[in-house]
Amino acid sequence: MPMTRSRKLLCWWLTNLCRLVLSATFIFSGTVKLIDPTGVQYKVEDYASAFGTGDRVGPLTALVMALLLALLEFTLGVYLFFGIRRHRTTQFLFLFMSVMTALTLYLAVENPITNCGCFGDALVLTNWQTFWKNVVLLGMSLAVMLGYRRMTRFITERNQWLVSLYSLVFALAFAFYNLYALPVVDFRPYRVGLDIYKGVMDERYGTDMSMRYIDLSMQDEQYNDITEQWLSAEGYKFLLVAPFLDKADDSNSDRINDLYEFAVAKGYPFLCLTSSMSKDVERWRDNTGAEYPFALTDGTVLKTMIRSNPGLIVLKGGRIIRKYANTQLPDLQGENANVQSAMLSEPSEHSYLRAMLRLLLLFVVPLAFFSLADRIWVGSKYYRRYRNRKRINITNQLNNYSNEKKDCSR
Repeated sequence: MPMTRSRKLLCWWLTNLCRLVLSATFIFSGTVKLIDPTGVQYKVEDYASAFGTGDRVGPLTALVMALLLALLEFTLGVYLFFGIRRHRTTQFLFLFMSVMTALTLYLAVENPITNCGCFGDALVLTNWQTFWKNVVLLGMSLAVMLGYRRMTRFITERNQWLVSLYSLVFALAFAFYNLYALPVVDFRPYRVGLDIYKGVMDERYGTDMSMRYIDLSMQDEQYNDITEQWLSAEGYKFLLVAPFLDKADDSNSDRINDLYEFAVAKGYPFLCLTSSMSKDVERWRDNTGAEYPFALTDGTVLKTMIRSNPGLIVLKGGRIIRKYANTQLPDLQGENANVQSAMLSEPSEHSYLRAMLRLLLLFVVPLAFFSLADRIWVGSKYYRRYRNRKRINITNQLNNYSNEKKDCSR
């Protein structure tokens, strides 16, 4: 039975609606992972431990797997949006969602990991919520695969390589920048602008249930709890966060020592937080000449605080005002007043909004240009065809008129 026009239109709308929802989901999921590839690496390591393969999956392997997953999701979302290689893309999408739905069903039933990490720290879902979300996406992927011919292309097949190449290069460059520095957008509890001291007190005493997000405990080298005492002090404070000193990068130890001397000269407290044993602390002191005090904190908490080993957090009172990766530590050589001023300055209230806007423009504007150029190219091609047909028609009409005139003259 042939489909009616209204039914065809309905199928077209449903296919493209599912396609856009899937595209938005995968682009969002991939972008979140590209923003924080180190966090995805930690999640891959958690998965490996849960499945008993932690010894075979080292940090480098976990990082490579994290990057591949982020690139796959991001480019898959872009391919769906633009309608690139519709048949192969939708087939792969359905296969991918089938595997992920089965995996999340196992996670929901067995619960080896409490959070699957599908959307990183930007959107935390329970395992059952993740499973039902994947069931919906699996159904959409089936609808898109069956109706892939109805997907409207936003760029012609001839120019698809431009979007594909740019998306891949952008994603790789963006991921490596976030690895080199810090995530351009921080979705974690210890982000710039939040009050650690208030969070710790709320966590311990439940004074504000909506603010219970931080579980931080700091013990000095004699195992005395110094959390409240240290965080409650007024003024500027410096936290050097080094989750694991035996794996920490000591290439910028001179800058760290300069920062410590600057803090001492100004009367600012300086403390290094680590989860390492005493022997690792002593080895770090011997290798770097560190004179600053150390305190013990849970390693998972430290990895959450900053995605760098080591990394620097500047506080004013109990509030975080600056965070620096080891590769971007302030250079205080020559007592640079501008660097000192920037290091102790208050963060902008709209810094995250501006970061997201810059990120959006950096990716969307070139793609919009490619799409517009593609449309102009297609339009010019059709216009040339129209001009050629018109020219041929005029020529034929003139020839016919000429022939008719000749016949009449006879």
